Amino acid sequence: MSQTELIVRRKLSDEVFARLKAMIATGELQPGDEMPSERELMERFGVGRPAIREAMQALAGMGLVAISHGERAKVLELTAQSIFRQMDMTAKIMLAKSSDSLEYLKSARIFFERGMAREAAQKRSLADIAALREILERQRGSLGDAEAFISADMEFHTRIARISGNPIYAAVSDAMLAWLKEYHTDMLIWTGKEKFTLVEHEEIISCLEAGNPEEAEQAVSKHLERSRALYSAR
Repeated sequence: MSQTELIVRRKLSDEVFARLKAMIATGELQPGDEMPSERELMERFGVGRPAIREAMQALAGMGLVAISHGERAKVLELTAQSIFRQMDMTAKIMLAKSSDSLEYLKSARIFFERGMAREAAQKRSLADIAALREILERQRGSLGDAEAFISADMEFHTRIARISGNPIYAAVSDAMLAWLKEYHTDMLIWTGKEKFTLVEHEEIISCLEAGNPEEAEQAVSKHLERSRALYSAR
């Protein structure tokens, strides 16, 4: 006897959502295009306004469209960065609920950045090295300003990831650093440890400039292992 397969009736808004998503996925609606008006969609699909609005909110929640009051929703350009941004709130809640998750994230970051350092040492250009030195100088100039110093620190590490030329690497770096920032402690600024960061960043740049993957990986690993204690659960 074959297994019973129940047919489940879907909500009207789910059906509308599926069709609108298909219009975006197939290219019928391109990034920057306005979505059809509510009235057009109601007539096209034969449903009421609540189903249309609920489907639109679901699309917005997935980062597929942007909804502005008084204007038609617009289709968004999907990028690696925008996809990771959709995970921000969920990731931060997960980290807030578990100190283990924070430790896992710190370990994952070290593993990831070691690989990024090796790749950057092989692919860096003179312009890349100059950009890293410019960030380092801005970071040095922001000593005593915790927010500016940490912002430059994040930019430094994301800039290394960008050297790969792979936008997913840069997006992963940006996302992990943004999640970790929530748990950055004040000890960095008030104990003089920021000076260690500057020295270590200079060492990383030197290893990248020399094109030595092993030394670049070691420099990044040493830097992140020392600084991992700067991120702790509240």
